[in-house]
Amino acid sequence: MAVARPRKQQRLVLALVALAVLAAAGVIAMFALEDTAAYFRAPADIEANPPAPGETFRLGGLVKPGSVGRSDDGLTLLFTVTDMKAETSASYRGLVPDLFREGQGVIATGRLDASGHFEAEQLLAKHDENYMPPEVAKALEGTGHPMDKTAAKGG
Repeated sequence: MAVARPRKQQRLVLALVALAVLAAAGVIAMFALEDTAAYFRAPADIEANPPAPGETFRLGGLVKPGSVGRSDDGLTLLFTVTDMKAETSASYRGLVPDLFREGQGVIATGRLDASGHFEAEQLLAKHDENYMPPEVAKALEGTGHPMDKTAAKGG
């Protein structure tokens, strides 16, 4: 005949099993998200600590005035992202957001090639004149650029 366990011991075992299942789910989620996570970097961050070629990240800053153009194929957008401390050349092939223009905030998701050129897969532009993505505003903080004070309004 089996000896009945006290209720407290049963609850403790159940709690430990639940905790182990949650820990395992957390570890699985962490490994699954590791490949899809894109970390934000400003051009000065890239200059100080360049990511490995092929590593996906978000590049944010301002589109440098006078830097926007098209490649010879007419389909690839060429531009420079600046945080007023450093600059990163970038390219994007795809539909360009209507609000993308020189002097405005931009966040591009992509990776650096071996030569240090940023190849964007996704391009996000600010959505009105009073908003700047908080990451871009933080990157511009202390540069004297008038847009670095607008993040609080739009964030």
